[in-house]
Amino acid sequence: MRVLVAEDDSRISGDLGHALSAAGFRVEHVDNGEDAWFRGGTERYDLIVLDLGLPRMDGLSVLKRWRREGCDCPVLILTARGAWAERVEGIDAGADDYLPKPFRMEELVARVRALIRRAGGYSTPQQTIGRLGLDLNRMTVDVDGIPVALTPLEFRLIAYLALHRDRVVPPTELLEHLYGDNDAREANALEAVITRIRRKLGPGMIATRRGFGYGLDATG
Repeated sequence: MRVLVAEDDSRISGDLGHALSAAGFRVEHVDNGEDAWFRGGTERYDLIVLDLGLPRMDGLSVLKRWRREGCDCPVLILTARGAWAERVEGIDAGADDYLPKPFRMEELVARVRALIRRAGGYSTPQQTIGRLGLDLNRMTVDVDGIPVALTPLEFRLIAYLALHRDRVVPPTELLEHLYGDNDAREANALEAVITRIRRKLGPGMIATRRGFGYGLDATG
């Protein structure tokens, strides 16, 4: 899953990047409000972590512009501990959750996971989709109760398809959410990952609609 971190404190931003990457997320950073507004409004993310005290455009203004412009991505705002009025205004402006500074990274990761689960229609980390079992917290997958060994990249692909199980996901969208800016993002690289996953899960688990994309079909 792809997360944008909008935070101007380089130490906090670095810590967030390490914690979220270790939890299986693909993380991108911006350090000012103008870049946050542009990236959040023009690219597809699964969640945005937004500091309200950003330079060049404050986080609350960024959030209000996103919601006016139709950006419905889940947003977790970061605020100073005593700024309760900002937290209320942020929630009223369309934020999905908030976390006061200082905070524990474990709590932030848990909140990020919960927001992404809810956006995908999941109420708990453990899900069963046909023969497929998925644990979004432990980053594990099983088929008919038998664990399947996956790389982090392979797990991210399955988890993304599971979170968007009600539609066909285009290859370009999968590439954006699987690979970093400096990684290979060609369609043949994506097909190679899907081929490996199909060998591990068994036939029929990932369906292909030629010209449209991929979907999870774990009922066979």
